[in-house]
Amino acid sequence: MRFQTMRQPVSIFLIVCGVLAIVAGLALRTRAFAWFGNLPGDIRYSSGNIRIYFPIASMLIVSVALSFVLWVIRRWL
Repeated sequence: MRFQTMRQPVSIFLIVCGVLAIVAGLALRTRAFAWFGNLPGDIRYSSGNIRIYFPIASMLIVSVALSFVLWVIRRWL
């Protein structure tokens, strides 16, 4: 009996993940995030054959966004 009650949250989670994957794919296809990775805080260095890239500002944005999403999920559950 317990297996049937666990099936519904898992199916909703998979549906949400699928919808998010579709939305992310469409955003990448339309180049909606072309600015990402080219922010003023991202450090680039190239010299000859050496290229070094530190996406500091971009990763800060990702960290804040994921922290907010996880905070909302924790408050919702």
